[in-house]
Amino acid sequence: MQKNTSGEFSIGNDLRVSRLGFGAMRITGKGVWGEPADRAEAIRVLRRAVELGINFIDTADSYGPHVSEEIIAEALHPYPAGLVIATKGGFDRPGPDKWVENGRPEHLKAACEGSLRRLRVERIDLYQLHRIDSKVPAVDQIGALMNLQAQGKIKHIGLSEVSVVQIQRARTMAPIVSVQNRYSVTDRGSEDVLEYCEREEIGFIPWFPLAAGKLSGAGSAIQRVAERLKASPSQVALAWLLARSTVMLPIPGTSKVDHLEENVAAAGLKLDENALQELGELVRAPRASKSGA
Repeated sequence: MQKNTSGEFSIGNDLRVSRLGFGAMRITGKGVWGEPADRAEAIRVLRRAVELGINFIDTADSYGPHVSEEIIAEALHPYPAGLVIATKGGFDRPGPDKWVENGRPEHLKAACEGSLRRLRVERIDLYQLHRIDSKVPAVDQIGALMNLQAQGKIKHIGLSEVSVVQIQRARTMAPIVSVQNRYSVTDRGSEDVLEYCEREEIGFIPWFPLAAGKLSGAGSAIQRVAERLKASPSQVALAWLLARSTVMLPIPGTSKVDHLEENVAAAGLKLDENALQELGELVRAPRASKSGA
């Protein structure tokens, strides 16, 4: 099995991570709620990811809630040197598929401390504000993360689902090293954010990078390129993301080892100019709702 050959990116100039990471939302139950259908397989997925050279895992306290972080620690603690686990705070979860923004400073502080306990670490390398809560002044939300940073509980601060203007405002308050927005070969609503991250050398983490497997239909550009390259549409979509920008850090998630291995193999897939042109001309899809990664 080919190991991860996606190359590296330095988050915050000191966290060297494989550009193809792993998103740990799908190692939970239906509706991102409760236990996964097969906890043992979820543990195997995480361990296999590390074996294949992935050293960047993205999760959140709201995945489960708490379940994803607990399984990561069960599978991988004590963590191998160089493994970066990024997590997020900023949502309440009243039930399956239900997401309620909560950016109150006291909530963010409690969420971070809970993540520290569940992940069994003294400091979180990358802590991301899951959403900027419109009900709470942004300065209070960023300020809460800065306080946690000053206390040594988090190393770097990232944002999720933000506009260029929101990133710029946040950067007047604190250094921002990563942005996680919905983006894929068929959904480029955050193109301006990606271009900003490229100019500023900020890591761009596309969530929903495979659109949950709904990337192609018969006769689509993705399907045609996949057939030519003897690859799967998902592999083509990941290869396109990696080729699109050097700051791109895709985090495809799965609960199955065989699917994980297929995703990792995509890092070795080379798209020629014809393929890149075909894929580059795909029409943008509508933006997502606020739920999700």
